[in-house]
Amino acid sequence: MNIRWGRSAPAVNGRIERPAARAGRGRLPLAILPLIPMVALLTAGCGRKKEAPPEVVPVRAMRVETVSVSRTLDYASGIEAWDKAEVFPKVSGKIIEKVKEDGEQIARGETIAYIDRDEVGFKFEKAPVESPLEGIIGRVYVDRGAHVTPQTVVALVVDIDRTKVSLDVPERYHPQVSIGQTARVRVEAYPGEVFTGTVTRISPVVETETRTAPVEISIDNADHRLKPGMFAGIQLVLEQRENVPVVLTEAVIGREPNAYAFVVNDGVARMRDITLGLRENDLVEVIDGLEAGDLVAIMGQERLRDGAAVRVEVDNNSR
Repeated sequence: MNIRWGRSAPAVNGRIERPAARAGRGRLPLAILPLIPMVALLTAGCGRKKEAPPEVVPVRAMRVETVSVSRTLDYASGIEAWDKAEVFPKVSGKIIEKVKEDGEQIARGETIAYIDRDEVGFKFEKAPVESPLEGIIGRVYVDRGAHVTPQTVVALVVDIDRTKVSLDVPERYHPQVSIGQTARVRVEAYPGEVFTGTVTRISPVVETETRTAPVEISIDNADHRLKPGMFAGIQLVLEQRENVPVVLTEAVIGREPNAYAFVVNDGVARMRDITLGLRENDLVEVIDGLEAGDLVAIMGQERLRDGAAVRVEVDNNSR
């Protein structure tokens, strides 16, 4: 057997013998081959981002309702008697009898007290102190035995079948005030109760110092519940609209002409452009964009966008 050595593989008996391939080089073990597709799928899955579920925003909402709203001028003033008079005697002397006491009814010309005007050497009939108007004795300022003169105030008589309040209306609103206009009056003595007043007098002159015009409002008081001197809050109604859709001011986002609100329906919030009207306290009239019965977000709407998913809590006591 002849063996020739060279750079090529050795030939044995005319057949070339090639060395076996080294393990791990150029060829994969057969056991790994079935795992390749699975690794490829896992690798592809890792590169794809999972979509997050849509955010559900919790909101509080109210139903649009129809009520009456008004534009008012608000004041604080004191209740006054419709008419009053201080009573003075016509003569000097000593009070010898009091006929009327505080709070009693009195007619015009009826006697309040009598004066003894006797002088040394002279005898006079007792002189009456008479009321100049019909009403109620507000105060009797003197007691029996007191000496009085024609300059002494003996009593105060008031007519409170009607009462009044006086306001100073700024000149810019003067053209909007008229005789017969309505005012709402509230006093601390009767919380939650509203008395109705009527404009009965408007000064045609605007005060140059204050740029205001005096306005007088009368209030019927046949039951005498309102007393002169009571502190009163007055709302002079300049404009009123009946049965109009309103929402809380919290429902309104932005300012006109770009005001809008979110209406909730079937768990989805939709943005609505709205046109606003009169405002009264925490309510605002909606002229266009909403209807009675619409469910409108009043809390949590700062997180909303058109089409957002919501979880709703209906506020039945929003007012």
